[in-house]
Amino acid sequence: MHKRFVNHCTIDLSLIPDGPILIKSGKEGADPTKPDMEFVETYHAGGRSIYLPGSSLKGAIRAHAERIVRTVGRDTNPSNYDPKNLWANDPLSDKYEYLKDKSSSDIYKLSSFTDQLFGNTSIASRLRIQDAYPVDKKQVKIQERNGVAIDRVFGSVAVGPFNYQVCTAGEFRTKIHLKNFSLAQLGLIGLVLRDLNDGWFGIGFAKSRGLGTVTVNFNEAVVQYPGCQLDQDNRQIKQIVKSGAWGHVLLLGAGEFLEADEAKKYGFSQPDREQTPIAAEEMDLGFGVQLKWQGDGETGVPNLFKCAVHAWSKLLIPGVAA
Repeated sequence: MHKRFVNHCTIDLSLIPDGPILIKSGKEGADPTKPDMEFVETYHAGGRSIYLPGSSLKGAIRAHAERIVRTVGRDTNPSNYDPKNLWANDPLSDKYEYLKDKSSSDIYKLSSFTDQLFGNTSIASRLRIQDAYPVDKKQVKIQERNGVAIDRVFGSVAVGPFNYQVCTAGEFRTKIHLKNFSLAQLGLIGLVLRDLNDGWFGIGFAKSRGLGTVTVNFNEAVVQYPGCQLDQDNRQIKQIVKSGAWGHVLLLGAGEFLEADEAKKYGFSQPDREQTPIAAEEMDLGFGVQLKWQGDGETGVPNLFKCAVHAWSKLLIPGVAA
C-alpha cells in the first residue's frame, strides 16, 4: 500500500523565538574569538546563516508525540492487536522482536502508533521536515551569553565559565510533509504543534534553563489526493482508476482509498473522513485534487487540525459523533 500515494499533506509554518534558542553545532570551531557553543550554520541565500535543522525539529516533535500517546494510551505492546489500543514504544531500547519474519502489512499494523508515523528500523517514516531557514537574515538577532556548571555536592563551579550563542529574534520558515496518513495521525501532529506554540516543550539546547521556546505561525496547509479528479458538475472528488467518490468538502484519510480487506491488513480506519469548510480544487497541471487552508484564521490551518483532532478523538473516546 505504501508503494503508492493516496494522500499527502504539506504544512507551511514559521517558528519565531519566544526568548533565546540555541541548536548547537556538533563541534567547536577553530576561531578562538567565537563562543564555546556555536549555533549551527549553513550557506543559504548567498551567505552564511544560522538555521534550525529539520532533524532537530523532527526529534523534538516525535518525543512530544510519544508523550501524548503514552498519556492517553500505553507504553508497551498490547498482547492482542486492536486499533483503539494506542501505544508508543521507546525506540532506543525496543528490540522489535515482535516484527521479525512478518509481512510488510503486519509490520506496519503491529508497530506502535508513533512508529507508524515516524518510522522504525523496519518501516520508513511517513513524516518529513525541512530545515527552517530565516525569512529575512537582517531580522535575526544573535547574542552571546555566559554560563557555569555548578557542582551539586559542593555548590562551587564545576565547569566554566563558558559562553554560548543564542538567537533571540527572527522568523524561521519550514514545511512538514506527511504522506499516506490517517486523520488521527494528522490530528496528533496538530496537537504537538499546539503544545509547541503554548510552550509545553522547546527545541534545542538548555530547555530546562529557559531556552528553546518558540511561537508557531501557520502560513498554509495543502492536502492533496494525486489519484483523484474533481467532478465540478456533481461537486465530488472521484478516484481516477478505482471506484470511489466523496463530497468536494471532505478531508480524507488513507483508509478511504483502500479496499476493506487491504485497510484491515494495515490497520487503517474506515470510514476516515471529516467535513471541512474548504472546497476542493484541481492541483497544478489539472491533474489531481487538493484542499488548501490559508493563514491562522477561522478557516485557516487551525481548522484543518481541528477536523483531524476530531478523528483522533474517535480512537480514544467512545461515542464521539462521526
